[in-house]
Amino acid sequence: MSDGRTSELLKDGFTKRHLWAWSMYDFANSGYTTVVITAVFNAYFVSIIAENAIWATFLWTVVLSVSYLFVIITGPLIGTYIDLSGARKKVLVIATFGCALSTFALSSVGKGDLWFASVFLVLSNYFFGIGENVIASYLPNIAKEKSVGRVSGIGWAVGYLGGIFTLGLVLLSISYLQSIGWEADRYVPLTMLITGVIFILAALPTFIYLDNWTTAKPNAMRLSFVLDRFLNTLRQRLRFQDLFRFLLSTIFFQAGVQAVIALAAIYAQQVIGFTFVETILLIMVVNVTAACGAYLFGYLHDAFEPRQSLITILIGWIIVTLLAWSSDGRPSFWVVANLAGLLLGACQANARAFVSVLTPKNRQAEFFGLWGLSVKCASIIGPLTYGVLTWMTGGDHKKAILSLVALFVIGLIILITVDTKRGVSAADQPN
Repeated sequence: MSDGRTSELLKDGFTKRHLWAWSMYDFANSGYTTVVITAVFNAYFVSIIAENAIWATFLWTVVLSVSYLFVIITGPLIGTYIDLSGARKKVLVIATFGCALSTFALSSVGKGDLWFASVFLVLSNYFFGIGENVIASYLPNIAKEKSVGRVSGIGWAVGYLGGIFTLGLVLLSISYLQSIGWEADRYVPLTMLITGVIFILAALPTFIYLDNWTTAKPNAMRLSFVLDRFLNTLRQRLRFQDLFRFLLSTIFFQAGVQAVIALAAIYAQQVIGFTFVETILLIMVVNVTAACGAYLFGYLHDAFEPRQSLITILIGWIIVTLLAWSSDGRPSFWVVANLAGLLLGACQANARAFVSVLTPKNRQAEFFGLWGLSVKCASIIGPLTYGVLTWMTGGDHKKAILSLVALFVIGLIILITVDTKRGVSAADQPN
């Protein structure tokens, strides 16, 4: 049985154990994004593997873009397959181990290993992206419609704590190894092993306590049947016009967010002058503020019209990006980075919850696959735009960061056109 507070948040039959198990996957996979994409391996890739070449940041963004392109191509189809086959947990397990094992492979890369590092970075980030879509599709299963914001916020908050936990272990390991004379080309590969192990262990409660909660349908294993179902959804874009408008908005504002995630550590080190350890400490603190943002804005999503909550967040992103552009020292950058962390958590939690509100009840994996497609498109556009501009300007990150302002503005303009009531009504119609 659930307690009173949990019963307010969860549908009948779901308990705190289910909420904890679902949130633990956010805890598990956040270690990967924090260590590999945001704080450690990205800077290592640019400085050691690519040897600080002028095109190194651009190459980093290209490699990430390739992985996101694979998610774009396959994500919605995998989501449709899950809804039809009832194989949600099996796909989640495969994605998890695929990401962890590919992260283990990154422990063997060093100076000049561009091809090997690129291949396994693509694989690890691809499997991460698929797992992210699948775990998100559980949200409308467990959360009441009136509380999806709070439940999503809890998940993201727990996720950021997972990022802190993994990064904290990494920092302790690095500090000790540096004290005995190890250089980055020796201790960074070890952090990949730590990250992969934590991912698997932290995801175990998810595998144990969550079920598929989908029913297999006849002919589900036929590829033609899956493709026809997916194409039918695209043909229904006028019915789901507000969902598709939101997804288009997501492509632009998430492009800015994903650029921040992928390039924050590089910007801190190459523009502001942070050391490697200072950067890790910054990311750890920012994860705390991001957890607070996810939790607090989850309440705002449920208390107010969800579109309005996101509009407020995007206005905040525009202001913070301009502040980052004008920042030229450590103290001011610490302030800006933590404001960005607050908005990061808020944006991720609210966007996931908004998708849940606009999603038909028996097509969660398919529609969250479309959401994942939008986020991964954004993950290509944002970092790649930033990477191209740094390359074209001879490494001028100050000019490149202004591109993010334009992305947030475009996303905001499109979001204003979304009619939440009409979108919810479309989702409630029989399929």
